[in-house]
Amino acid sequence: MSSHTLPRGMSAIVPHAWHTKLIVAVVLAIYMLLAACAGGPSQQRTARSTLVIGLDVSGSFQRNHESSIDFAANYIYARLNGLGGLKKPTALFVGSIGGERPQETKSFQPIHTFQGLSVPQIAEYLRKEYPSRDGYTDFNPFFDRVATLVKRQGLVLSPIDVVLFTDGIPDMKVAGDSLAKYKAIDLSDLEYLSKSVTLRVLFPRPTVAVNWERKVPRHRVRMWTVDDEVMNTWRKHNVSGAPPEQQDTLWKWIYDNVDYRVRSVGIL
Repeated sequence: MSSHTLPRGMSAIVPHAWHTKLIVAVVLAIYMLLAACAGGPSQQRTARSTLVIGLDVSGSFQRNHESSIDFAANYIYARLNGLGGLKKPTALFVGSIGGERPQETKSFQPIHTFQGLSVPQIAEYLRKEYPSRDGYTDFNPFFDRVATLVKRQGLVLSPIDVVLFTDGIPDMKVAGDSLAKYKAIDLSDLEYLSKSVTLRVLFPRPTVAVNWERKVPRHRVRMWTVDDEVMNTWRKHNVSGAPPEQQDTLWKWIYDNVDYRVRSVGIL
């Protein structure tokens, strides 16, 4: 029998085993290729994050209401489109702070309402839906509603940015001195929604900003305030007539002053 001749019964077995190994090798190669291809795009995907905008419609905020609406329109547009390196959220909710009566529940507009709109169109919508009126500034129902939305939408654990356009002065009736109102602001519903929850308070007076930073109880919620004297300089960085894609100076100002990355300090 020739050295190249297989014993009887082996002619069908050996080729079959060889083909099986070949198929396994090809399958593994394809799997590794697909895994490598999947790794590239996944790194380019937008990480899940939630942005919540609260607009103060109370009478006490009338002085800065118009400026805040114009800024909010630019801010929402820039964030939705990731301009100037600003973080692009995967979920957005916009609602009002304050109402005709205390503890009034508010509705929130989702991200779909603002997608595809220009800055002027967003500003027009905000003015129509959130006009300034002589109502209450009640923060606790707002925070409670935010927590409910995040849980209902399955957004728990992803980073959450809550941005308030407000004078920051609560209208709650609380016994004690003038600072007792700030101590009664309840952030407990936000504390454990995510490892990263940041509360940004824009447009309060400097003294009110300090009260939020020092008097509002919190443990895990990160806080950043920008007082009205700073916020009202935003127009200086806006190039009149230039499209949003060419407003690099404004987006950098927002990145450095508004969207500043706040570190967790675990205080209060």
